[in-house]
Amino acid sequence: MLGRLLLLFLLTPVIELGLLIQVDRLIGFLPTIGLIFATGIAGSYLARREGISAWRRLNERLRAGDLPGAELVDGVIILVAGALLITPGVLTDVLGFLGLIPPTRAFLRRILIRRLQRRIEQGSMQIQFGVFGGPSPSPGSPPDNPPSEAGGTSDSEPDARWKGRREEVPHYTDDDDSSSDDNAPSS
Repeated sequence: MLGRLLLLFLLTPVIELGLLIQVDRLIGFLPTIGLIFATGIAGSYLARREGISAWRRLNERLRAGDLPGAELVDGVIILVAGALLITPGVLTDVLGFLGLIPPTRAFLRRILIRRLQRRIEQGSMQIQFGVFGGPSPSPGSPPDNPPSEAGGTSDSEPDARWKGRREEVPHYTDDDDSSSDDNAPSS
């Protein structure tokens, strides 16, 4: 993976520089600079427009109670395409525009979803649902951290091995706090 990234970050600028030199030879220096600015402006407009559209579709799916899989993938493609369009260069601009055009984005989405499904089926990728602490336990499943042999966790001190959500951490009960209220001065 590191080799691929290194190759990408070394090879892409070399290709971009070569392409910009060729474009400079064909149309001249100032038109090349103008082309870079024009693609940046047009790309930012398209990225904003398509991003807002994807955001609306995502919200509609969420309001309907559906999972927004395609909308999330579209959002990632639009984000990457926008970043490519901001980067000066011919190759990155072409790839960025391809990610912003709906028919080619749909083609890219199908490819990405197939690759993700294949990697999940092979076990080389895992997807977790839940809040920062990992996946939420499904109803009826045993907890990840069973009570200790000394009789479980007490209400007064939560288990140090707790892996669940913060809302599920054992709390003090109102009965436990009543003893401290007895010593409080009465008004």
